[in-house]
Amino acid sequence: MISCKIIALYLVKYQFLMIDNTYVKNSRIHGKGLFASGGIPAGCIIGWLRGKSSDIDGPYVLWIGEWQGIEVLCNLKYINHSDDPNACYYDDLSVVALRDIEPHEEITHYYYSNDW
Repeated sequence: MISCKIIALYLVKYQFLMIDNTYVKNSRIHGKGLFASGGIPAGCIIGWLRGKSSDIDGPYVLWIGEWQGIEVLCNLKYINHSDDPNACYYDDLSVVALRDIEPHEEITHYYYSNDW
């Protein structure tokens, strides 16, 4: 398990982990998926979305409002849906581990929640 540094972000303390601790490979869920290279403790930031504004739906568009989407341009676009997710997106565009994620486990998010 990788230890995380504690940093202050928006006056809330999060544990920090860079996105380079993940990799992309074929997924049993759908197409390609994002996987943990090593263990990721609950509460660690896996990474931040990088993308561009979009008002047109597409395979890697994350909707943050009824009319506003972000076309994700980094490896976080490979996070697949799960009814039992291990990560979530926050309104600062970070992706955070909801629970401990095992090495080589796929990182998933519940797409249909309103957690923005």
